Amino acid sequence: MKKLYLPLLMTLVVVLSSCSKKMGELSSDYFTVTPQVLEAVGGKVPATINGKFPEKYFNKKAVVEVTPVLRWEGGEAKGQSATFQGEKVEGNDQAISYKMGGSYTMKTSFDYVPEMAKSELYLEFKATIGKKVVTIPAVKVADGVISTSEMVAQTLSSANPANGDDAFQRIIKEKHDAQIMFLIQQANVRASELKTAKAFGEEVKNVNDAVNKKITDIEISAYASPDGGLDLNTALAEKRQDNTAQVISRDLKKKKIEANVDTKYQAEDWEGFQELVSKSNIQDKELILRVLSMYSDPEQREQEIKNISSVYKTLADEILPQLRRSRLTLNYEIIGKSDEEIAKLADTDASQLNLEELLYAATLTNDAAKKEAIYNKAAQNYPNDYRAFNNLGKLAYQAGQYDKAESYFKKALSIKANAPEANMNLGLIALSKGDKEAAANYLGKASGSKELNEAMGNLYIEQGQYDKAVSSFGDTKTNSAALAQILAKDYNKAKTTLSSIEKPDAYTDYLTAVLGARTNNSSMVISSLKSAVAKDQSLAKKAASDLEFSKYFTNADFMEIIK
Repeated sequence: MKKLYLPLLMTLVVVLSSCSKKMGELSSDYFTVTPQVLEAVGGKVPATINGKFPEKYFNKKAVVEVTPVLRWEGGEAKGQSATFQGEKVEGNDQAISYKMGGSYTMKTSFDYVPEMAKSELYLEFKATIGKKVVTIPAVKVADGVISTSEMVAQTLSSANPANGDDAFQRIIKEKHDAQIMFLIQQANVRASELKTAKAFGEEVKNVNDAVNKKITDIEISAYASPDGGLDLNTALAEKRQDNTAQVISRDLKKKKIEANVDTKYQAEDWEGFQELVSKSNIQDKELILRVLSMYSDPEQREQEIKNISSVYKTLADEILPQLRRSRLTLNYEIIGKSDEEIAKLADTDASQLNLEELLYAATLTNDAAKKEAIYNKAAQNYPNDYRAFNNLGKLAYQAGQYDKAESYFKKALSIKANAPEANMNLGLIALSKGDKEAAANYLGKASGSKELNEAMGNLYIEQGQYDKAVSSFGDTKTNSAALAQILAKDYNKAKTTLSSIEKPDAYTDYLTAVLGARTNNSSMVISSLKSAVAKDQSLAKKAASDLEFSKYFTNADFMEIIK
């Protein structure tokens, strides 16, 4: 960094008998300003000014107020003043020795406005010796302002608003269950249970005959209750499986239905026993459940439970009979409309589509006008769902119609106040207006939105937290992500991001030119800036005063582009 010692103060040596000594004009050789070229960070323009008072300069009775002033054509902004006093002045300001001189540091900050892009930092002085005011000319100490961070308002146009996704499923898995019950130690399917089997068969036929349904398989699971010997229960469960399978297979053959039938049996249904007990109001059920957790051997479990004589009869009457069964399960799929059918109906008769199908229809086209027409139909047919309004707002945002987008997003929130997508999108709108507080508030309510990290990246840029912004963007390929990487000086990643943006615009090219300037790649600067200006002529004026390109202000190719 160039070292500039700027005399904050000219010689203030005044003889005790006279206060009329003439003060000379100050030089800029006694100051250092960091950064040398001022830069906007988080909406502020910070600067640190280090000054030195030479020996025998500061009059012992002098008081000097120093004020940083950022000047531009048509305006100025004043920073925080600092006051210094001579050794014989009574006061609480920093005292400066006449004989030794002294150094000081001033920190100041200005609220950024676009006019500052072409500005200069001056120090203004107000000096008094006793009652006499001494005029000291202002001194220029730095140039400013690099305003690349403020481009987030423009790069937001490439941000990805959150979408209210559909829940459309072309194939929905369903099942239908029934149970055939058996008497204790019996495996024959009784006449009363044949009615259950017949009703199950009718459901199988209905599914088989439906044009939009397809049978996956039929499961038969047979069980015995966990009382009695293991060998007896094994044979009993297996027999129940076989008898049930015969009944079902016979019915399928009669109805001419081809379906895969999977069978299995379980000798002692301890899992079912535990479930039924835990849901019951049986006395001492906690004791029974404790027995089940303590013992794994089936015979020991059965004996311990029988020892609880106070409840065993209740178990035998209410729980065990429910475990003597064969469970029938029909697994099938409901097959939704094809993409072609959905797209056609969305265009011709949207009333035949449910909400999820209609929202899904919008994903089948890349035509923004068609998407808008579909979402309008969804909003009309299903006005109590926020997603269509949110997605209409997304389309408006992507078209640069922020006021229209904001209106749709607020409509979405009026339907569902905690809708994460609409909150996130209103956060983007707030950022586009420079309202960081409102943006943070909206984004704080957007948990669950897939695009939230990207939106937070934009907020972090606005807040001047560039490393956090880079981390939040991750592998997102947008202008804002590249901007964060440039500001964080991760130039390799920025180059990869800019070259990977799907639809590069004028600001993509402009950022590439900035990257070229920061990496001393003159060909990148010229070619990218030429492309940017060809897409957006207003960028020529921006480049003409953009201190990112200060080294090119005398370059013939650069001047030809911005003229």
